[in-house]
Amino acid sequence: LGERCITGFNSGPPMLPGAYNMNVQIFQTADHVVILNEMVHNARIVPLDGSDHGTVPLWTGVSRGHYEGDTLVVETKNFLRETSFRDSSNKLHLEERFKRLDDNTLLYSFTVTDPTTWTTPWSVELPMRKNDLPMFEYACHEGNYGMDGTLTGARAIEKRTSE
Repeated sequence: LGERCITGFNSGPPMLPGAYNMNVQIFQTADHVVILNEMVHNARIVPLDGSDHGTVPLWTGVSRGHYEGDTLVVETKNFLRETSFRDSSNKLHLEERFKRLDDNTLLYSFTVTDPTTWTTPWSVELPMRKNDLPMFEYACHEGNYGMDGTLTGARAIEKRTSE
């Protein structure tokens, strides 16, 4: 799915460090938080209304958020199997926490729970530094040259197999 730019390579959830396009913009309305990643411009719209996660799986799971004091807590589940995180099962539960440590630092932490895949939950903490850099357009298939090559190769394979 990454090669088709349907999902980001490391933009989450959970968000993982990568080599490039790692800017993140977080903004909030009265009843939602939006987490926008520069990589593939994944935009997660997280309701803060206490609504249920439902039962329909989505590419990046179904996220719901709430505050615990000054920490934003985002819980995500109902991931599609095709986009599972590290070969997790449909029992994957991800809890992300966003806490501002100072004017320039946001502590991003997440805990992964999946009793089918791992024996115990595990956690990661990543400090994120504020920057004033612009978020650039992520042109995944600029000019669609990659897609043209992929389709040409697939047609050649189909032709060889049919002969």
